[in-house]
Amino acid sequence: MALLTSLILAAFAGYIGAWYFGALTGNFALLLFLATVVTGMYWLAERFHFLPARRRAAQALEEEQVRRREELSRQGITQLDRPDSTARERILAQPWWLDWTAGLFPVILVVFLLRSFLAEPFRIPSGSMIPTLVTGDLILVNKFTYGLRLPVLNTKITEGKPLARGDVIVFRYPPQPSLDYIKRVVGLPGDEVSYLNKELRINGQPVPKTRVADYFGDNAADGRVHMRYWPQFDEKLGERTHRLLNYPDVRAGVSELDTMDFAGKDQCRYSVEGVTCKVPQGHYFVMGDNRDDSLDSRYWGFVPDANIVGRAFFIWMNFGSFGRIGSFD
Repeated sequence: MALLTSLILAAFAGYIGAWYFGALTGNFALLLFLATVVTGMYWLAERFHFLPARRRAAQALEEEQVRRREELSRQGITQLDRPDSTARERILAQPWWLDWTAGLFPVILVVFLLRSFLAEPFRIPSGSMIPTLVTGDLILVNKFTYGLRLPVLNTKITEGKPLARGDVIVFRYPPQPSLDYIKRVVGLPGDEVSYLNKELRINGQPVPKTRVADYFGDNAADGRVHMRYWPQFDEKLGERTHRLLNYPDVRAGVSELDTMDFAGKDQCRYSVEGVTCKVPQGHYFVMGDNRDDSLDSRYWGFVPDANIVGRAFFIWMNFGSFGRIGSFD
């Protein structure tokens, strides 16, 4: 078992190492699921086989020591060696290969359950959601609001409540599902969404947008330093009001040459003024709050319901700005 366990642990380490160095695209949900299954099997084996076997061996040792003392006493030998007090502990002690598997199972199981069905942490890698979220924000994503899903398979097992316009969601990026993206829901299934000359309309109705105090920051989605003031607006989507940025020197138009091929693209019209799309059933149109610096549904299409991970709702840490900790819209 020690050799088998060494090979299993080496396989996990190799997978993580290859993922870290970019040799393969990792899947943390799958990795955590496999770790839970493997350590769970060891935990069951320990509980129902290995531990009882060690206890029987310890009991047999004690009984042998008692028989030996009784036999020596019958022979008139009264000066007996003191029994080895550590022998029983050595027999009962878990070997290293159980300590690193069965011993970790409770912790891994709790992490797996919390991450799969309650909340999952994410790190904001870019500035596409400025000013709501900035690079380096560590956020929590609610995994049950829109219905519970089976880990790895992502099959919905409860309905939950429907997505609403204005929700900030994490989802698997449709062109590359191994990546997680975060954007704001703008269009629901059946909506006609237009973004023309930097004016957002839903089903022909303009979305209210009001100029507020400029945003001063140095985080742009492209990763460069842009320390300056940016025009900032309040926008009301559904029941939520949120902040967004618009840059006067960036064109609103979307060239079809800049877009990817995606399902339902024939429902979109591109022009120098912007884009208009009819959202298919079972899909959503999403945009970043950094409106002119966000790679979103305007360029790669709609988000299928099956790709939804959960609703982002809380910043639990930003090591560069502790004041950012808290909930957000």
